[in-house]
Amino acid sequence: MSKIKKKATADQLVNYTYRDSGQEYIMKKKMIRAIILMILSLIALVVFIALYLAESYKIQETYRKQYKKHLTTLNNDIENYLNADGDLEFRYRLLISDISGANSFAFLINDFVDEQKTINGLFTVFLKYPEQTRERLSEVKEALDDILANLDKGYDKIDEFIESINLKGY
Repeated sequence: MSKIKKKATADQLVNYTYRDSGQEYIMKKKMIRAIILMILSLIALVVFIALYLAESYKIQETYRKQYKKHLTTLNNDIENYLNADGDLEFRYRLLISDISGANSFAFLINDFVDEQKTINGLFTVFLKYPEQTRERLSEVKEALDDILANLDKGYDKIDEFIESINLKGY
């Protein structure tokens, strides 16, 4: 049908309007369907984000537990090293293994940057300067006791310990 003129009859106007209302109905139906799909997609997105955040939080808690477990093991092994008479070389390797595990988990924990640097520095000192470290393990044990008691001064003590190591000597 062609365009309606200004002086169209009533029948022509009804036919023209009827044709447009059918198209309008179809478009309204499609728009309502699109809006419903968009709302459902947004709800699914919000649920997905919430599940992701919850799982991420659980994983971070696991990392923190493993980090504390490695520090506890390191603390116990330092005590065993200090009280031991036998194979000190083997016991020192156990200490390096323990601090390595703690160092690995420290880097997996979010918002833990300063502590990561401190533990990584301690790991480096244990690895590169064993003679100096062996002599002062009681200081490290004291700092680890503070860290395990959730006191920040333990990290400060470890930083002081790292700074006091003669980096040019063995």
